Amino acid sequence: MEGRQGGSAEKLARLRAELARRGAQGFIVPRADEHQGEYVPPSADRLAWLTGFTGSAGLAVVLADKAALFVDGRYTLQAKAQVEGALYAQRHLIEEPASDFIARNLKPGEALGYDPWLLTPGEVERYRAACEKAGGKLKALASNPLDAIWKDRPKPPAAPAVPHAVEFSGISSAEKRRDLARKLAEDKAEAAVLTAPDSICWLLNMRGGDLIYTPVALCFAILNADASVDLFIDKRKVSAALEKHLGKEVRISAPDALGAALARLGAAKKRVLADPAASAAWIFDRLTESGATIIRAPDPCLLPKACKNPVELEGTRNAHRRDGAALTRFLAWLAAAASKGGLREIAVSDRLEEFRREGDHFKGLSFPTISGAGANGAVVHYRASPETERGLENGSLYLVDSGAQYLDGTTDVTRTVAIGNPSAEMRDRFTRVLKGHIALASCRFPQGTSGSQLDALARKPLWEAGLDYDHGTGHGVGSYLGVHEGPQRISKSANNQPLLPGMIVSDEPGYYKTGAYGIRIENLVAVKELGESPDNGRKLLGFETLTLAPIDLALVEPTLLDEAETRWLDAYHARLRKELGPLLDASSRAWLERATQPLSRD
Repeated sequence: MEGRQGGSAEKLARLRAELARRGAQGFIVPRADEHQGEYVPPSADRLAWLTGFTGSAGLAVVLADKAALFVDGRYTLQAKAQVEGALYAQRHLIEEPASDFIARNLKPGEALGYDPWLLTPGEVERYRAACEKAGGKLKALASNPLDAIWKDRPKPPAAPAVPHAVEFSGISSAEKRRDLARKLAEDKAEAAVLTAPDSICWLLNMRGGDLIYTPVALCFAILNADASVDLFIDKRKVSAALEKHLGKEVRISAPDALGAALARLGAAKKRVLADPAASAAWIFDRLTESGATIIRAPDPCLLPKACKNPVELEGTRNAHRRDGAALTRFLAWLAAAASKGGLREIAVSDRLEEFRREGDHFKGLSFPTISGAGANGAVVHYRASPETERGLENGSLYLVDSGAQYLDGTTDVTRTVAIGNPSAEMRDRFTRVLKGHIALASCRFPQGTSGSQLDALARKPLWEAGLDYDHGTGHGVGSYLGVHEGPQRISKSANNQPLLPGMIVSDEPGYYKTGAYGIRIENLVAVKELGESPDNGRKLLGFETLTLAPIDLALVEPTLLDEAETRWLDAYHARLRKELGPLLDASSRAWLERATQPLSRD
């Protein structure tokens, strides 16, 4: 394999030679593909091939005499382990941004190259300003120089794209397209360029297998004002059944026909909507050059995709029941197996996947399972490997963050389990995390409230002890689509998107003691209407908990819970016994009864 031929130093030298041949003295290497998505296929994972870093967020800047890798706090330890420090200085993606590195280190007169398919317009402008500050220039390259030196590059994926039945989607593609076309007309747009595969697959009621954890087909599309769609997709992915499903209002072309289609929009002086936060600069360059008027606005699929319809909500409830039964069977197995000793992270997570695979409509995992024992649980995005995995030792904590893709829904759940007897500190920290989880799950809030306004509710019990966690409290989740979905989220960072009925979001506060243990409790919740305020008639919203899996009572310190919190936990566990019990074998059902006994004495 090419990835094993020659080390990072040789690859870096070959890249610099290729850049010199093209008249550039540096290059920006983001972890991105043409669609700007979270996951990229192996053929587009250029950052990993060049540097060895395999995290889901990162960036490298290669200059003639130095290079740097930029990652956020989730990946600091991983980057140090995977990347040669003598070749790449490691910087914090947010606190020490690449633009500052470029401004300080690019030499006057030098050209920093970039691939316009892999950066958004805003990123291009930011890096251009940094280059100009250094006295250099930013230069768009006609093709990616890494592709020229990557001799055994994997082929782009070409998995079949398949129809997604209306029994799962709830609304036909034709109805979705008509609704969005009316919205385009309101915005005085005559077309919208769609570059996010999950948006296109949602719009066309289509799914695929081009990415390992997200069931999408990589493609582009143009939604026209008449509700027709021009779909640009590798025709090897398209079957007769899919063509029939898409119908005559969806015209299919090869991906390389997109440029000509954009040029035609410009030649016709069309007003074209494109999302500057999620589309490649290449799209904007083509539209500008051809004379189109660009309406810079969010992807029109984002909000309707995020607000699940009644069929999607019922589907995700059903998926979570099956998923909860699988997870409960796993936890019952773990309780028995852990007492015997000898368990290790990879084998344990494989066993969980086996339980899930037995469920109806299972299609795969929704992300790589985080299976962290002891100190590994404190690494927020830990990925077990033969070199790093630990045993589940007596007196330790085990954190498992996992999820699955089902035809009727996407799941994501984290549970922290005591192996043997936990310490008083572990119980204190776990209970504070639980209190924050309950505070968010049970809150009521007025219509118009954003996730960032609720974030502090989940942190307050930890803050009271001088503690916190360095990740967001909640992310949006799709319906048999991406496990991470916008525009909604719950986090410290500013987010003006109000939470709307039908949105699914995670509730996942945590606590991490470096070198010792990690704690996270994650359920998915759906935003629901709770009636109106009696004072002003304003609509009130709250959350419906979707995830069904027991919370380890061995880690709960009852004296830290108030009466309302205790009632919430007891009611949640009573619900598990009622809804999951019929789905379990006798042994697992008996374990669930024991593991969810009420804390209250009423």
